[in-house]
Amino acid sequence: MSGSMFGNVYCILPSPNRVGPSLVTASIESDQQRHQEKEKKMKKKKKRVVVCGGGVVGACTAYYLSKTGAADVTVVEKSSVACAASGKAGGFLALDWCDGGPVSALARASFALHRSLADELDGPTSYGYRPLQTLSLSISADDVRPSDRGPIPGWVDGPARSPRTIGTVETTAQVHPQLFTRALLSFAVDRHGARLVIGRVESVEADGATGRATGVSVVRGGEVGVIEADAVVLALGPWSCRLPVISSLLRVSAIKAHSIVVRPREPSAITAHALFLAYHPKGRRPGSKSLDPEVYPRPTGDVYICGMSSETEIPDDPEEITGDPNSIEMLHEIAGTVSSHLSKDRGGAEVRAEQACFLPCTDDSVPVIGEIPGLRGCYVATGHSCWGILNSPATGAALAELIMDGHASIVDLKPFSPSRFLPGSRPHLC
Repeated sequence: MSGSMFGNVYCILPSPNRVGPSLVTASIESDQQRHQEKEKKMKKKKKRVVVCGGGVVGACTAYYLSKTGAADVTVVEKSSVACAASGKAGGFLALDWCDGGPVSALARASFALHRSLADELDGPTSYGYRPLQTLSLSISADDVRPSDRGPIPGWVDGPARSPRTIGTVETTAQVHPQLFTRALLSFAVDRHGARLVIGRVESVEADGATGRATGVSVVRGGEVGVIEADAVVLALGPWSCRLPVISSLLRVSAIKAHSIVVRPREPSAITAHALFLAYHPKGRRPGSKSLDPEVYPRPTGDVYICGMSSETEIPDDPEEITGDPNSIEMLHEIAGTVSSHLSKDRGGAEVRAEQACFLPCTDDSVPVIGEIPGLRGCYVATGHSCWGILNSPATGAALAELIMDGHASIVDLKPFSPSRFLPGSRPHLC
């Protein structure tokens, strides 16, 4: 046996009947041509998908689509990634809190996906994923008695009553929602070639003859252009009804929710306990309804406190959303009553953020996930309300399956179908 080197390929040739260099070279070139043709065919098979919305649902959809390797993904975001609710939410995750309703399977699938994503993307380090204990407490600002103890963590030094464990490290967890959203989209862009375009989606383009979506019209720098696509995903949260293709079918309302973020002087004193409160403000009238704020310590050392929500009009630009001063002040009262560590006055806690965001809600309180009736290749995903961070992974994974395979296997999307809002359909009420 003897060897010959042709290009970068070492060929072992039989002797004495040697194959001429031209035949070997031709064989190599033929293999290269076949490989190139195969690559061209693979590229031709790639489905062009435009995801409208750079929030957590859009990011999860882009992540799972791009991860298949069979989709050419473009994300269109008006302002910046996770600039609205996906960046200002609490990031609380629960395995079984949606049990008994139409969202149960979606929530359970998403909770499991959050765990696997944390393993894939180093969630504890990159976006603050961690399991945590969850308690419910009753607190009155006018109560001067010492707290009940029981399972109440030591840093809660306010007048806490009726402590009850409502979640364990097996059933509740958290992420930093802004970091989570950006980590997913960065992975899609950096590892799988997805593209991010900053611009405003004006409309969905369609072929009138076939009834298929063909792309989206986008305004960038005052100019209108069309991004062509084989499939379009509308993940626009509370801004969904700005597009007639959605507003002509269903209503997406907006709930304004307020939050503050404080950093205690001794962050290490705050343990991983999420708190769900029944809070009675100072000077409340007998029989008046309590407030329902929530407190989430984060691994970063910050503590997130939210509540004080109302239904109101949403501005066109997410950057224009500001908190109502009275609601923000009430959240500071709640924080200081729960713990001196969280008080900006008594405890010297640093105020990191005072903010508000809008949560998208449907009339039947069930998310909308699926293909829009009458417009093939155009999909909608919105209406997740306060569970958007929890339910985004299974939403994105199911949409990716629906777009690429024609059906979703990770979760049954029938309860979430936009078709339920067609005249004569019966909505899935909670």
